[in-house]
Order: sequence, then structure tokens, then C-alpha cells
Amino acid sequence: MAVFHTTPTTYGTAAAVNRFFSHLGDIAGNVIAWNDARVTRNALSSLSDRELDDIGLVRGDIDKVALNHFIR
Repeated sequence: MAVFHTTPTTYGTAAAVNRFFSHLGDIAGNVIAWNDARVTRNALSSLSDRELDDIGLVRGDIDKVALNHFIR
């Protein structure tokens, strides 16, 4: 006599865990992007106007550059 046994899967639970870790990864990515923008903003803010001019920026461009929205 053969016995066939299957373990029932819990698809709903697996999907919920997957969504949780996906959101956790999104949050971590947002924190990393925020920190990169903060570091960039602080580094550019510490430069003089002359140094900013040497790299083709003005003080008003710092936020755009830090948020990667700068297109010239």
C-alpha cells in the first residue's frame, strides 16, 4: 500500500511575509538615499562660491544635485 502525503502550503502567509520584506527593503533604500543626499548636500554646502563655480554650480543648485534632479 502506498502513502501519498503532501504538506499544505499557506500561500497567504508566504505572500504577506514577502510583502513585509519587500516593504522593509523599500524603507532601507529610502533611508540610504536620504543619507546620500544629506552627505552630498553637506559636502557641497561646505564649499566656497568660488569652488562651486569651478565645478559649474551655484549655491541654488545644491538641493537639486543632492536629490539627483540636476540636469544641465
